[in-house]
Amino acid sequence: MTPELLQRLQAARAAKHPVALLTRLPDGAQLLFPEDAASPELAAEARAALDSDAARNVALGIEQWFIHPHNPPLRLIVIGAVHIAQALVPMAAGLGFAVTVVDPRRAFATEERMGGRVTISTEWPDEAMAALAPDSRTAVVTLTHDPKLDDPALEVALRSPAFYIGALGSRRTHAKRIARLTEAGLTEAELGKIHAPVGLDIGAVTAPEIAVSIVAQIVASRRGGPKKKADA
Repeated sequence: MTPELLQRLQAARAAKHPVALLTRLPDGAQLLFPEDAASPELAAEARAALDSDAARNVALGIEQWFIHPHNPPLRLIVIGAVHIAQALVPMAAGLGFAVTVVDPRRAFATEERMGGRVTISTEWPDEAMAALAPDSRTAVVTLTHDPKLDDPALEVALRSPAFYIGALGSRRTHAKRIARLTEAGLTEAELGKIHAPVGLDIGAVTAPEIAVSIVAQIVASRRGGPKKKADA
């Protein structure tokens, strides 16, 4: 790899931009996708490698390419150190998500309650979300049922490239939430990104079951699967 290409790769990773390093075999010529021009076929293979998070060898005509995706880390930001979060954190961490729980209520936001596989922030959600800067590899879930905590986090998340945004609450609660966020200046397209009531419809009742439904919906959103919402 040339110093110039290495510098561009490092810059893309520092900026949390998903890129793929394309190496032609056997001569070793390299491209950085999507910064460098690639044939439609090679570009499609690079996008597929980024989507699957898996390196691959591909044959395109007489050419052989090795595609190495470099994606930003998967992250889950949870607003509210509640019972559902206690079940959700280890599930998400087991799937490779770096999990941050945000809750200014210090009695709730403790390592004793949330476990050791999580970063805890006791800042107010709008400040925490601005610092965390959700990207295209970030999922955000609000669980507090408190508009003073959930709404500011949603305002930041909905204006970000976060690939998944879910909010706990019934359809009636969500209708009131939509009214508040509309008044705050969110557009219809932005509000349409909220999965609410949160979670796939698996008939979840207990906190661990609801956590399962949320994790399933996050995975479905990432992988392009079903997006049916559950009633709460």
